[in-house]
Amino acid sequence: MAEQKPFVPFVSPETNMAEFTIRALLIGLVLAVVLGAANAYLGLKAGMTIAATYPAAVIGMALIKLMKGTILEENFTRTVGSIGESIAAGAIFTLPAFFIAGIWNPFFTPGNYMISAAIMVAGGILGIMFVALLRRVMVEDVELPFPESVAAAEIHKAGRHGGGGSKFLFGAMGIGAVIQSLGQFKLFATSWDKLIPLGKGSLLFKSPDVSPAYMGVGYIIGPRLAALNFSGGVLAWGLLTPMIAYFKYYGQELPADFDWAATMVTVWKSYVRPIAIGGMLVGAGFTLFKMRKSLATGIARSVGDVKKAATGEHVEIRTEKDISFKWIMIGILGTAVATFFIYNYFAQNILAALVATVVMIVAGFFFAAVSGYLVGIIGSSNNPISGLTLSTLVVAAILMVALGMKGTQGVAAVLGVAAVVCVAAAVAGEMLQDLKAGHFLGGTPWKMQVGDIIGVVVSAAIMFIPLLVLHEGDIKSGGTGFGGDALPAPQASLMAILSKGIVAGDMEWILIFVGMLMGVAFIMMNVKSPMLVSVGMYLPLGTTFAIFVGGMIKGIVERVNTKKGFNDAQKSRVENNGVLLAAGLIAGEALIGLLFAGLKFAEIDLFEFFAQPSFLVSLVVFAIIAWLLIQIPVKNAGKPDDPAPPQVSM
Repeated sequence: MAEQKPFVPFVSPETNMAEFTIRALLIGLVLAVVLGAANAYLGLKAGMTIAATYPAAVIGMALIKLMKGTILEENFTRTVGSIGESIAAGAIFTLPAFFIAGIWNPFFTPGNYMISAAIMVAGGILGIMFVALLRRVMVEDVELPFPESVAAAEIHKAGRHGGGGSKFLFGAMGIGAVIQSLGQFKLFATSWDKLIPLGKGSLLFKSPDVSPAYMGVGYIIGPRLAALNFSGGVLAWGLLTPMIAYFKYYGQELPADFDWAATMVTVWKSYVRPIAIGGMLVGAGFTLFKMRKSLATGIARSVGDVKKAATGEHVEIRTEKDISFKWIMIGILGTAVATFFIYNYFAQNILAALVATVVMIVAGFFFAAVSGYLVGIIGSSNNPISGLTLSTLVVAAILMVALGMKGTQGVAAVLGVAAVVCVAAAVAGEMLQDLKAGHFLGGTPWKMQVGDIIGVVVSAAIMFIPLLVLHEGDIKSGGTGFGGDALPAPQASLMAILSKGIVAGDMEWILIFVGMLMGVAFIMMNVKSPMLVSVGMYLPLGTTFAIFVGGMIKGIVERVNTKKGFNDAQKSRVENNGVLLAAGLIAGEALIGLLFAGLKFAEIDLFEFFAQPSFLVSLVVFAIIAWLLIQIPVKNAGKPDDPAPPQVSM
């Protein structure tokens, strides 16, 4: 095995270049608010958000280049601009739950707005402080590919180089955008499923989602991790869901029009997902256990750096300098004090508020690390923040019940803990993703971290407004607001149901414990990442299937490299061009997805080719994406004696 060369960022540590500037900060803050609002809409409607890293990278790059700015300003703008999406994720997964659970009715009061802003600021700053402790451990872990960080960094590099690899990146962005648009216009079906009756039960077969972005993620993470993630989906839909549905309705006389397909989906949501949450709890613990030495080393190094700096013995490299350990501890302590008052406001019980604060700090660090680990494997677009939050909610609810908390106050305290941890985990994942991209480009970590603190405060102050507009707008249109048909807010609805069920004492604990035992079994079988398998069970099958397809395409490329006898230089060119194409597909879908979100927000009806589009056309789309990711990189492998290009660092 060849000796690994020392990592050199795009901008060397010795280079003195403009980075944290007023224009970069202002552009980033505007992007944070706009992209956060767009994602709040998508999340409330569809239960998912689109990673803002790529839109922020492309828009920030265009504006900063127009002003003759530097690549590090672009990196800083993208970092600040993308943080709004993680604040939006934390907000939509938890704040509507207060209304759905009957705690905030009406949703808006000045007090509710202030508490919401305080929750988001506290969670966001806590996530950033934990990331400052974890950065060295995470970004230097060679086993974490950080697919979306690679993609974002390549966008900036391609924009600076011009020509060359940029034609692959921006060409693929156009293709990704066109495919996403044609799917929105219903030229082809974006998914397909088929119910296969088997005796007294049924299997529900699903296709991969027609998503250039998911396939791009799968290509970047490779066939092994993509297959591991998809194995959870196969376990959920090939074993647990049909088996539970079979025994649930065994021996019953079902009506002729009984909808087995809808029943299978309900079973997955009601039974299999809680089992997956149990598996994620064990997987999260096992992940941190495996990282224990690295985490201890990283924290010890941070403390040591503080001591050396105090004695004047330590001169830190610019690209390795985080917020100082002293300020990190002050930030965590200040956040703890603030959340204590928030929880006491909900619970009206000092002991319960104190316990909730301790749970929040422990769970916040726990899930910040896990969130960063998952982002390092599958990217923030697929980071199951809601699953991590549900795990926290379960633990918090048990403790509140043990302390004698009941009724509305108990439910409010549980949701308060979950909300802060949800924001912290979302911000931590996004922040680590951006820090990894900055690691590739040569950004200064402490400047990026301070920029995100400002972005968190601004986004938190504004994020309640789009939620209120959507909620009140639906009510005025005859709807019921959050939890209704127009704004189902699926994660928030589930959290409201779980918190009320646990506090009231009618929670189905067997499902959580079964999932935990399943996670233990995965560990005993030496499964590489029990967490990733459980995540695959929790995510929709179409998502994990599409990622798997992208991973298999990467596997085909690797086999073609071997079959053609490419040398290391040619393999490097194939790898780099493939990553650029995959990054372009991801960015193209993300950008056009936000455009269509804006059209939906404005209630602009879209043109439709077909009312019931065919999936046969979708197969052609898959073939086009596969051809793009196989043929073009291989065709541009170059000659054996051409000099090797710089390798994309993982």
